[in-house]
Amino acid sequence: MATGKWDAIVVGAGHNGLVAAATLARAGRSVLVLERREQIGGACVTEELWPGYRVSRAAYVAGLLRPAVVRELELERHGLELLRRDPSSFTPLPDGRGLLMGSDARATHASIAAFSARDADRFADYERLLDRTARVIEPLLDAPAFDPAHPRWRDLGPLAAAGRAAFGLRSDFARAAALLLGPARTALESWFESEPLRSTLATDAIIGAWAAPSTPGTGYVLFHHVMGETGGARGVWAYVRGGMGALSDAIAGSAREAGAEIRVNATVERIRVVEGRATGVVLENGDECVAGLVFSCADPALTFRRLLDPGDLPEGFLGDIDTIDFRSPVAKINLALDGLPAFSGRGDGRAPGPEHRGTIHIGAASLDALDLSFAAAERGELPEDPMIEMTIPSSLDETLAPPGHHVASLFVQHVPYTPAAGTWDELREGFARRVFASIDRVAPGFSERILHYELLAPPDLERIFGLTGGNIFHGAMSLDRLGFMRPVPGWARYRTPIAGLLLCGAGTHPGGGVMGACGRNAARLALASA
Repeated sequence: MATGKWDAIVVGAGHNGLVAAATLARAGRSVLVLERREQIGGACVTEELWPGYRVSRAAYVAGLLRPAVVRELELERHGLELLRRDPSSFTPLPDGRGLLMGSDARATHASIAAFSARDADRFADYERLLDRTARVIEPLLDAPAFDPAHPRWRDLGPLAAAGRAAFGLRSDFARAAALLLGPARTALESWFESEPLRSTLATDAIIGAWAAPSTPGTGYVLFHHVMGETGGARGVWAYVRGGMGALSDAIAGSAREAGAEIRVNATVERIRVVEGRATGVVLENGDECVAGLVFSCADPALTFRRLLDPGDLPEGFLGDIDTIDFRSPVAKINLALDGLPAFSGRGDGRAPGPEHRGTIHIGAASLDALDLSFAAAERGELPEDPMIEMTIPSSLDETLAPPGHHVASLFVQHVPYTPAAGTWDELREGFARRVFASIDRVAPGFSERILHYELLAPPDLERIFGLTGGNIFHGAMSLDRLGFMRPVPGWARYRTPIAGLLLCGAGTHPGGGVMGACGRNAARLALASA
């Protein structure tokens, strides 16, 4: 049964899908968004897993969100409030020492100098290089990727802006290229001599990536994550008041205000194709929704392998899709705590301190340890000393937990999708206890604070959030999958071999993270082509 006619249907209410819908609706197009889960947001959600405790269940921090998305969709008017995290990073050690870094340059210098005076003096130069390099890349984020096989005049504006910024970088061009193209380990070792500084910086190079710091191309992943900007300070990310779902709610509010319709518990069975053109979707209950355009916020594997008939795709295309690397090294642990962790040498934890506000780096505290963690996962093993990124958003947002209590997120690497010995159901509790014990070494008594926890292994991330392989980026962000080669060469500008079907998720340029750029760019391209 046909249920209506829209200008566009968006499959999946992830944040990029919502941005695409809001952009189209605010341009006067009729839009229907269909989400299979009971709530919007995809991986950008807040869920009350236990009474009174609201967690950002998957995505857990903002910072890459493009300013154009916030401005054009008027997200602050729709309730978005970003809580700036400063200091942004804390790395505690079992001996009571710790590395604390944030926007206070003098305090950061002093903290690094406790490990190496040379590194402390060089750190400002390193940050300046990152900032100048970011100014080259950022104009390219807010537009479709330039495709040298199909050049367009309208693409020259962002390229010209990038070129001007690159001219200003010319004296450091070789160093910037070495960072972007090589292994993060090589770049960091050329800059710094001390741990835990190198390992702390290296986590940005491997977070969410099936890679070690010594893997070629991880330099770009490091750079991708430091492009976040909050309140004018690069690299200082933010929490969202109310959890990450509040960001999705703000985008949805902008879309609904402009007339978009958003349905939950609406599973798309397949995208309907007639004579090579997408004409709408068929829902799991048999209903058909008709539209002139279809946008898929699902990753490329889900879109082309599960939502389309292979016969509607050109020969060899699915083979190209199958070459995308969807491996994920991530286990996400969500926690309800009866109080804050008290880190050795940092007070009793009765009230939030600077050490609680940002990302807390625990576990593998050297480049060698990070390489070993990845090597274990490659063998199908769970690492003895995993990398742990802890965030405690309730240290800044009192709405997330009962008074005096807190919620925390642990992003843990590296883990295999399929363990070589045993199953995740068999290994889950033991691995969680191993992670908690690692935190106990720098925050004695932490395990006793835990009231509830949930561990999501890669198969869980795939099942719950529709992330193939559990990959948070909708496919690896390796150098051969960026720009005009994302998701696959020849199909980088949100278009697909099916006329009227566009991709708008993180599997497209400019990639993963809570940016909104993929959805905005796809919608704007469709509007410009109308």
